[in-house]
Amino acid sequence: MLGRVLLIIAIILLIVMVVLYFLGKKAQKKKEEQDAQVAAAAQSVSMLIIDKKRMRLKDAGLPQQVLAQTNKLMQRSKLPIVKAKVGSRVMTFIADEKIFEEIPVKKEVKATVSGIYITGVRGIRGSLEQPAKKNGFWQKMLRKARGEEK
Repeated sequence: MLGRVLLIIAIILLIVMVVLYFLGKKAQKKKEEQDAQVAAAAQSVSMLIIDKKRMRLKDAGLPQQVLAQTNKLMQRSKLPIVKAKVGSRVMTFIADEKIFEEIPVKKEVKATVSGIYITGVRGIRGSLEQPAKKNGFWQKMLRKARGEEK
């Protein structure tokens, strides 16, 4: 009796794993296609970064058309928003999560932009300083156990 129950549970878990595998492959292909489209539309722009913070899409001051195209879940989640002066206009951009910490505030940068999405930044006058790596929970606990003070 117990063996049959465990066998049924194992079969259900196997089916779930196979379904998740194929869904993951499909999502990965979709992401690669989107990255290719973003890279094709990318432009290099010189801009002065005014402010950067994580905020909701509704509170960011993005155009109404952008809000209409995003789903409700994305509108409630916090995104990395960058306010920058491009030429004589102050614009609001959405930054890539990977480069958000590298973007300096109150400095002029050369950014790779695709629409309202910032995909890369380089310093115009010198290189950008890299942010200090944040320690995770386990790193902090390990330091405390060793007696190291920060």
